[in-house]
Amino acid sequence: MTMIDPATSLRRLTHEDRRYKLDAYLFVSEAINYAHEELNMGSNDFSEPIPGIQEEDEEASKPQRHVSGQELCRAIREYALRQYGYMAKTVLNSWGVHSTGDFGEIVFNLIRIGHFRKTKEDRREDFDDQFDFDAALEREYRITLPEAGRRR
Repeated sequence: MTMIDPATSLRRLTHEDRRYKLDAYLFVSEAINYAHEELNMGSNDFSEPIPGIQEEDEEASKPQRHVSGQELCRAIREYALRQYGYMAKTVLNSWGVHSTGDFGEIVFNLIRIGHFRKTKEDRREDFDDQFDFDAALEREYRITLPEAGRRR
């Protein structure tokens, strides 16, 4: 069995589903890594194999950490603010992302093409209404100055 190049499958995906730019898919992938590495989110609970991956595939047999839709939305918010600051909402909107439900669409598109896995309990709806974009990405954003840079 031959594997499809991940870049090729992502290009095909963005051609089939034009709602989201490639950058949105890459950002969500980075946010999952951020959730694992920086926020220590996730458990080792997978019940569904990656489609098209043979059992003897070494990469597929490695333990994978699972992040819930709710956890991922929290991580995405934090990662977006860290990466883009006050412009986070504008950047995400430019990629076609306007609500947390869009993150669910992106994640489930990535599951469909074999980039991510899910548990039997995971649902697309787990991503709906996790936070309000205006409130969470603009109004709640605060610029903080380092102590040495503050005037007295």
